[in-house]
Amino acid sequence: MKKSDKERVVTELTERLRGSETLLVADYRGLTMPQIDLLRTRLLDSGARFTVVKNTLTRRAAEAAGAEALLALLEGPSAIAFLEADGDMVAAAKALADAARETRVLAIRGGVLEGRPMSAAEVESLATLPPLDILRSQVLAAIIAPLTALLGLVTAPLQNLHGLIDARIEQLGGAEGEASPDEAPPTAEATPSPAEPEPASAEPSPQLAADKNEEE
Repeated sequence: MKKSDKERVVTELTERLRGSETLLVADYRGLTMPQIDLLRTRLLDSGARFTVVKNTLTRRAAEAAGAEALLALLEGPSAIAFLEADGDMVAAAKALADAARETRVLAIRGGVLEGRPMSAAEVESLATLPPLDILRSQVLAAIIAPLTALLGLVTAPLQNLHGLIDARIEQLGGAEGEASPDEAPPTAEATPSPAEPEPASAEPSPQLAADKNEEE
């Protein structure tokens, strides 16, 4: 490989290492080209790019990108699966684990997860997890369940209090509509009305009658 080509490869690897938070490393010795192509296709389906590069160039790129955790995994022929931003790391780990089981040649060395090194056992454990969408739903359910329970504990006493207040309001409203015997206002006693003057008699008194006769 020409020096210019090596520089280009190192530059591309450096940019890829800086842009990938997760990568998986495997020893591909013994794999045939059809097996490598099949593994590359499976990894592409999970959002990972499978690259085979000489360790000398990969070390230079790792040092330039500040990916020190990768340096310890570069022992012998190495292939790296770079996870894209929207990739499924669980599916990528499963693709490598399936290839290792089927070919009995591929050996998982480990990986790097957000700058933290992962051992081969951790990558294989990652491959046993459910798919990413199911895993997300399980995590979401685990987060929501305690919140729902907490909400129930907080709102239940308030609901009971509101019920008691409503019942008390209804009770007071009924008491205003019906007056109890003890609370009934005293009845007013009939008071005698003042005596009215007797009407004048229609017949003349005897004295008036006598006076009238004398005048006649």
